[in-house]
Amino acid sequence: MKKKYKHLNQYQRDRIQALKECGHKQKDIANVLEVGESTISREIKRNRRKIRRKDGTINGNYQANIAQHKAYVRRKYAKYQGKKINEDDKLRRYIIKHLKQDWSPDEISGGMRQEKQPFYASKTSIYEWLRSAWGQRYCKYLYSQRYYKRKRSKTKAGKNMIPHRIGLDLRPLGATNRSRYGHYEGDAIVSGKKTGSKAALSVIYERKAKYADIKKIPNLKPESNNKAIINMQNKLSKLRSLTMDNGVENTRHEELNIPTFFCDPYSPWQKGGIENINKQIRRYVPKSSDISQYSHDYVRMIVNRLNNKPRKSLNYKKLIEIMTENKLLKDKYIPINKKSEVALRG
Repeated sequence: MKKKYKHLNQYQRDRIQALKECGHKQKDIANVLEVGESTISREIKRNRRKIRRKDGTINGNYQANIAQHKAYVRRKYAKYQGKKINEDDKLRRYIIKHLKQDWSPDEISGGMRQEKQPFYASKTSIYEWLRSAWGQRYCKYLYSQRYYKRKRSKTKAGKNMIPHRIGLDLRPLGATNRSRYGHYEGDAIVSGKKTGSKAALSVIYERKAKYADIKKIPNLKPESNNKAIINMQNKLSKLRSLTMDNGVENTRHEELNIPTFFCDPYSPWQKGGIENINKQIRRYVPKSSDISQYSHDYVRMIVNRLNNKPRKSLNYKKLIEIMTENKLLKDKYIPINKKSEVALRG
């Protein structure tokens, strides 16, 4: 089990000094104090007494009182941007509340500006606070749940032949440069391979408003995917075009009676908007999941979460606000019941 990072105190530093003087190795000291071995190594290297010799080498014994003073001075004068968050109760509660609603630090920062809150913290300050000893417990609410980015694995696109396929070079200018509303991207999210399930999610994404909708489908057969897209289309006032990949679920695209355009093989970045939405959906539906086990209420909860987040590219307006202001939905949007916020399955 990975140990959480905490600042060492005077008692622990006394133990380090005593154990070192008895000849114990750093690994043994770490086990005694129940901290990571790297914590002990870093502590000894940074906070030991340093004596510079004539030959340029630095050497010195580890002394607990000197180490404690060095750590105190370093923390006192460190450039810690998250400090004001920890000292402002209202600001801290606002950040924690929206982290639990799956907002990113950038969205939280922009939301404060948009709502004209009496307090403010930049996304950098929020990240710094999250990395600190006071905010680390809330890192689990970040999309990555960690401090550093994971390396993205490359996936191959399907090799299915699409009848009467039209490439992106013939797509209307309004769809390409996002100057007009109503141009969508479409994709599917599948169940984990080891589950043996054929269930999937059909996803559409508005390129300018960044609105997304999702429907659960029993399989990737073209008729299942088309039915889901038509169902989602019935909620929209405009659906001028649809950009897809070359998956088997799109082979009967002509039955949709929507102008459809297709990315080049092995080129998912050509519909980058929906790829980003898929990444956000995977927060709720991990790659190893059996999608058949998720209820329709749970899927609607995901849709509600995604469309009620502010976006920097939209001046931190919520996606549903953009859709309603521009009359892109046929019916008035009604948020799902709070009961659906519970992770329902089955």
